[in-house]
Amino acid sequence: MKIGKFNSQDKNSLYVIAEIGVNHEGDVNLAKKLIEDAAESGANAVKFQTYKAELLTAKDSPSYWDTSKESTLSQYELFKKFDGFNETDYVYLKDYCTEIGIDFSSTPFDLESVDWLSKIVPFLKIASADITNFPLIRKVASKNLPVILSTGAANKGEIQSAVDQLIQYGASEICIMHCILNYPTPLRNANLNMIKDLIINFPNCTIGYSDHTEPSEDLLVLTTAITLGAKIIEKHFTHNKNLTGNDHYHAMDMKDMKKFIERANTLFEVLGKESKNYIESEEISRLNARRSLHYRINLDAGHHLQDEDLIALRPAVGISPSKIDNFIGKKLKTDVKAMERLALDHFD
Repeated sequence: MKIGKFNSQDKNSLYVIAEIGVNHEGDVNLAKKLIEDAAESGANAVKFQTYKAELLTAKDSPSYWDTSKESTLSQYELFKKFDGFNETDYVYLKDYCTEIGIDFSSTPFDLESVDWLSKIVPFLKIASADITNFPLIRKVASKNLPVILSTGAANKGEIQSAVDQLIQYGASEICIMHCILNYPTPLRNANLNMIKDLIINFPNCTIGYSDHTEPSEDLLVLTTAITLGAKIIEKHFTHNKNLTGNDHYHAMDMKDMKKFIERANTLFEVLGKESKNYIESEEISRLNARRSLHYRINLDAGHHLQDEDLIALRPAVGISPSKIDNFIGKKLKTDVKAMERLALDHFD
């Protein structure tokens, strides 16, 4: 998958999406502030959520989030609070993203949004809850853009069906995001090993991780996801983690995001090369910390070498002790002294 300068096939590649969602709470100026914070933190992209409550949920749809964190019991009531942005607002925010140098995207939740969003975004995202929404999936696939597919609450059969639909209707670059649809996700439910399962079962797709755990100082969840092979990381983003309701309580702020990206860069540096071999800085160690064969005692010409006649000593400037079998039983043609380095010209 390629998005701008990001190429998932590049070693140590990572694309970080700051998921603003509706944490702007309908305020364009706050949305701009969040974009600025995300850009300053080093994120590659910001992502919003584009929906109209009446096109998303029936009025009697119950909640599926932690109501101790977000007390609204009706999906319709919650989504209606934050669905005020229109196409003009999003185009304005996209232009602002371009101005300050960060990618803009938004998740469409209805067919109409797909049509106009596809003209202003570098990729389209399908939310976990829409993994069985084939009409939406087909519309997204038809736009010939990279597609990011979240998989919260899905099994492999449902993921495969969604991927098949994407491919059938025109999508050629697909990222499958491991995700757990708990808001927030307890650490015991994160199940990051599922990333490895997705890599094995969907080898032609890029694999990423969309995180709903509450951020921690050690950033263990996200850095582990990278280590397991996630190439795209999506994390909810806010200007104030202490705000109640909506997605603030499991989001990162600018400080968290900046720390995470710094940690990710350090992680890539530590992970280094994938093919085991010694590196240039180890040359001196190979020479001075390894050993070469020496004589343990004085020996006369004509003596046939035995194991006990030899000792391996540092540095490795002579014959390696890995070659000892080539010399056992050989006859010396000259006298040698104890601690003298074994040499080829000591033998016929």
